[in-house]
Amino acid sequence: MKNKYDVLVIGGGPSGAIAAKTAVEKGLTACLVEKRPAIGAPVRCAEGIGKEALHEFIDPDPCWISAEMTGASIVAPDGFLMQLASELAGSKVGYILDRKIFDRELVWKAAEAGADIAVKTRASAPILENGCVKGAKIESCGAVMNVAADVVIAADGVESKFSRWCGVDTTVPVREIMSSVQYVLADIDIDPHSTVFYLGNEIAPEGYLWIFPKGERSANVGIGISGKKSGQGHRAKDYLDRFVKKTFPRGKSIEYIAGGVSVCRPLPCTVADGLIITGDAARVVDPLTGGGIYNGMYTGRLAAEVAAGCIEKGDVSKNALMLYDKTWRESKMGKGIERNYHIKEYLIKQPDTKLNEIIHSVSKINLTEFTTLSLIKEIIRVNPKLMLELGVLAASIH
Repeated sequence: MKNKYDVLVIGGGPSGAIAAKTAVEKGLTACLVEKRPAIGAPVRCAEGIGKEALHEFIDPDPCWISAEMTGASIVAPDGFLMQLASELAGSKVGYILDRKIFDRELVWKAAEAGADIAVKTRASAPILENGCVKGAKIESCGAVMNVAADVVIAADGVESKFSRWCGVDTTVPVREIMSSVQYVLADIDIDPHSTVFYLGNEIAPEGYLWIFPKGERSANVGIGISGKKSGQGHRAKDYLDRFVKKTFPRGKSIEYIAGGVSVCRPLPCTVADGLIITGDAARVVDPLTGGGIYNGMYTGRLAAEVAAGCIEKGDVSKNALMLYDKTWRESKMGKGIERNYHIKEYLIKQPDTKLNEIIHSVSKINLTEFTTLSLIKEIIRVNPKLMLELGVLAASIH
């Protein structure tokens, strides 16, 4: 690790890896630091991503594709199944990744492109000059050094400590943190090519429960519930354990994962002087689904592209870096986050009877591709009165 880089990336997840790789491809020197001793572990993700979203960044490799999805189902609170049949979905549903291998692949590609990589290395404080971020104090294996950088890209996940140390308010209201728990279950009976989502206030209050296949007889089985609904005796783990005991009584848990996911609006501003915030740290997770792999990679790439342009012009002020903030907000991804935030806020207020009514109305959806937007459009099509309930939002959906 050197004492000076054009770009210093904090965090070795998909967002940080793509940022580092893009930076060196743009002719910059870049270093990525990851506080954990190994890239990709522990996994804190259901590991699903759409096929077209993945292809935008990397060609799929069987070594890190756990399963290919061609169908999906949603189970209503009363147990009614709404199915997206595989013959209707074509090949556009998605993949379930093996994040331990996938994340390492992305970081390896960054290293091969020319980025320096340091694991078990943490940024413990920003270097600030007159309020401008100029690098970070780096701790690695007991040694401490200052690493200067023209631009620091904070890709340090939902905790987002570095941004907070730089003076950015990264607070997320408790009600907008999804408390999540997931098991990897083996020896269970599942459809290995279809994801399943369960809704209902009894099974997952203000959230949902999921089954994401990882092979013929294994799956990520997890749950996310509103932080305000979590408490002694009714934590996310309590809800999940009841479901697993009932649905997969013979299943064998081979991995346990717990964590929080922000389902709020993104940060009001995702740049500061010398600083760009990406991925989960910027709160660009889809607030409806909790998915963040694509959004992280998209913002990581964009952050490096904007950083390269600003460094070339010799201006890394907040005003110059605002191009990043403006671009992602006006993108398809940014507009989708805003739309899905409003849909999420509508759905969490609905009683189970309303959710049953909506899901019963579309028992089998005929879609040419499976996306959140196409699903919502179809639900509104067969439930015209939802146009009134969703108000102005419904017009933007159409």
